[in-house]
Parts: sequence; structure tokens; C-alpha cells
Amino acid sequence: MDNRSEVREYLMSRRAKLSPELAGIPAGPNRRVSGLRRSEVAMLAGVSVEYYSKLERGAIAGASASVLDAISSALQLDDTERAHLLDLARAADGIPTSGRPRRRTTANPATRPSLQWALNAITDGIAFVRNAHQDLLATNELGRAFYSPVIGDGGRTPNLARFQFLDPASREFYPDWELFAEMCVGIMRAEAGRDPHDKYLQDLVGELSTRSELFRRLWGAHDVRTHGTGTKRFNHPVVGEVTVAYEELAITAEPGHLLLVYTAEPGSPSAERLRLLASWAASHSPAALSND
Repeated sequence: MDNRSEVREYLMSRRAKLSPELAGIPAGPNRRVSGLRRSEVAMLAGVSVEYYSKLERGAIAGASASVLDAISSALQLDDTERAHLLDLARAADGIPTSGRPRRRTTANPATRPSLQWALNAITDGIAFVRNAHQDLLATNELGRAFYSPVIGDGGRTPNLARFQFLDPASREFYPDWELFAEMCVGIMRAEAGRDPHDKYLQDLVGELSTRSELFRRLWGAHDVRTHGTGTKRFNHPVVGEVTVAYEELAITAEPGHLLLVYTAEPGSPSAERLRLLASWAASHSPAALSND
């Protein structure tokens, strides 16, 4: 990805989102834009208009941390947006992935027995590992049953982004489909900023941009986000609607890989439906079927 273009479009998109009223400055008459002008961002950040204009043209290499922090404050960036701007600046300076070691080319971590044992030890929740490309690499038994619409027949490595934008079944599986689409693209955008030389991610973005107009539009918005923690709703084909809380945990042995755990509130209808799904999964496991 072209770093200068990424910086330019990102800063312009953030500036366009911030109105003078929100920034605490008078809008003035005969205003042609709804967002801030370059001169207003420069004033708020305490830098010259010429210098800010240079940054917005993509020439961010060498910008100091204090300047980037001032620009972030002027544009009222949240923590994820600030981190993304720093990632773009580090990439321009040739420093990869927010100080994270560049990912090694290794075998799929899902083949490591101890990781699969850890997943299997989680029996009351959905547990799975995904990478920065949204590939679903490993699951526990309940996770395999839960994500059966995504995993499919087990041919190609299941990918959450491809399922989201290219498989019509995703609109049934995700009741809040539009929200999930925005989350997916925002997470991918943040990852692209951390490692702009990731060819696999570049190819995936190219594929989705070609095949999905909505993905192309959301990607062009330059919104970024992290996953972290929260709640999600799903409509599972076996047990119906399930609401879960999710926690995202970094796997330090595999930079860029994440463990996600979904659990339902104890005693809730969703918890009962997960128990039903676990029972269904056990009865449909290869071992159970071979005993029939």
C-alpha cells in the first residue's frame, strides 16, 4: 500500500469528520466545507499551515511524537485512531508494526498441540484463534459448531471477512450485519496501518474491493477500530439467536494472532442455547457418528 496516499487520505478523512462547532472554533460565514480547514487544524495543533499541509500531503516521515500527538488532539482522534496515525508514521520511517516484531513465516500455529489443548480446555464458551487476515485458524469443539456457517465444508481456510462480504449466509448469521461489516473493515484498516507490506492482506483487500461495493466504500472511509471486548448477537441455524460477551487476547508466542472467547451471561436464554449447541455438536462429532 502507498504510505503517502494512506496518510493523505486518512488525515483528510479525519479533518472532514470534525466540525468547527465540535472543535470549539467559530464556523464563520460562507463556509464551503462541513469539516475543518487545514489552517484550522494547524492552529489547533500549534504548527504552521505549511507544515500541516506537508503532513497531509503524505510527507509524514520524520514527524516527531509531540507533533503527531498535537495533530491527534486537534483532530480529536480516539486511542485507536491515534495508534493508527502513529503506525502510518512508523511505516513512513521504516519502523514496522508498532514495535511488534514483523511476523515470521511459520507453520499455522493451530498445528501446535498445546494451543489446541488450551482451546479444548474451554468447554462452556466459544473459543477460536484468528490472524490479522481474518483467517479462522483453530477452534474448540463448541467454536466449530458455532462457526459452522463460516467453516463450511472445510476446503479453503475459513475467512471471516470473505464470509462477511461475499457469502449471503452472513446476513442471516449476523442480525446486526451492517455493524459487523463496519467492525470488520475497521479492524482490517488498523492492521494494514501496522504492517503496510503485508502482501496477503493487500491481496485480500483487493479481492474484496473488486467483489463488494460496500467493502470498497467502507475501506475508503479510513475508519479504524480495535476489537477488544463487548457484546455481539448471532442467529445460529441450529439454536437461533444468541447474545454473547467477547474478550480478545493476544497470543504472545504468535505476534498478530488473537484468541477470542465468547461467553453468554450465566442463566440467560443464550447460555441455555449454547448448552444445546454443545450437546448438538457432541452428537454430531465424528466419534459419535461412527458409533451410530
